[in-house]
Amino acid sequence: MKNQSSKKNSQLDPETFVEFPLVKTNFILMAIAGAAIIIGFLLMLGGSTDATGFNPDIFSTRRIVIGPGLSFLGFLSMAFAIIYRPKK
Repeated sequence: MKNQSSKKNSQLDPETFVEFPLVKTNFILMAIAGAAIIIGFLLMLGGSTDATGFNPDIFSTRRIVIGPGLSFLGFLSMAFAIIYRPKK
């Protein structure tokens, strides 16, 4: 009997001892947050003012409000996605 009990204790059962800190839900939330960050940066893209003329588009609402706001929300969502622990 002693041999069986020591053998059972020496081998770890992977189903009972493995618990990952991040699960599928966390990765889905992180992907959504990453997409929001990328979309925010893409909204900030555009032409610049050069020596030949002034481009008033650099002060558009899309480039100075919406893009940075979406990126900021994406970074906050990324922090939430990492910290989030789903109910069991």
